[in-house]
Amino acid sequence: MKVLIVCSGNSGRIAPFILEQGESLVKLGIVADYFTIEGKGWRGYLKNRKLLIHKIMAFQPDIIHAHYGLSGLLANTQRKVPVITTYHGSDINDTKVFSLSRLNMLLSKYNIFVSQKNIDKAGLKKNYALIPCGVDMELFKPTGKKEARQQLKLNQNEKLALFAGTFDNPIKNSGLAIEAVEQLPGVKLLELKGYNRNQVVSLINAVDVCLMTSFSEGSPQFIKEAMACNCPVVSTDVGDVKEMIADVPGCYLCSYDSNDLADKLQLVFSSGNRIQGREILVKKGFDINNVAKRIIGIYNSIL
Repeated sequence: MKVLIVCSGNSGRIAPFILEQGESLVKLGIVADYFTIEGKGWRGYLKNRKLLIHKIMAFQPDIIHAHYGLSGLLANTQRKVPVITTYHGSDINDTKVFSLSRLNMLLSKYNIFVSQKNIDKAGLKKNYALIPCGVDMELFKPTGKKEARQQLKLNQNEKLALFAGTFDNPIKNSGLAIEAVEQLPGVKLLELKGYNRNQVVSLINAVDVCLMTSFSEGSPQFIKEAMACNCPVVSTDVGDVKEMIADVPGCYLCSYDSNDLADKLQLVFSSGNRIQGREILVKKGFDINNVAKRIIGIYNSIL
């Protein structure tokens, strides 16, 4: 089976969670290729139509799997190859984009959502599934904190919190994280920026806690990757985080009050323990290979 994966290339690369999902499909026998979109907004996306048609003619896919609503909308400008679209959150939560995503849901042969909240908002009654992106459990796994800090040249005695993204991304709400950490003497907040995937694994294993203060998310990979490394999590109640950490002692939900966040962080630092997040991920079926099998099942059902 040949699958053309359509996604944005505006950041200069394919998002790691899309690329890793594609690789997991290939391991199970799918022949996959990628079409990356250069341009922003629906007008920018539609300018890629001619290039996409040429790609389809050359590759002859059985299915197109688009990631995000606007990518799906571009893919659905042709009607010969069935389109499956995965919505990752921003295409549902952003009111400016949601109407276009809603149109694409009607055009797509099948729709995949990464969180129940997004399904509830979409309001579809058929031809959809809840399948969050999986985690590469062979890559994201626990290692010694001391060794990880040595690799990254981090202070062995410092209390470290890893922020879930770049400080300049307004959706990630770094101001709240910075304000809370300033209340905790001796704690350093690290920005998740400029690291490759292997370094991210080391970073998660090196820190004491992974911190997310976002205003909006779908099913954040950051939380699942932290759990796969057994690193404690403190997060606002966004996306499916509440469901993900509900059964994991040592992980905490916080409000948008910096005092509450500081208190939750202090609980983690005072404990000093790692969590048992990895076994919860496996139990809930979030291993990337399990997710790939479910997606292939959808491909087969469409064909």
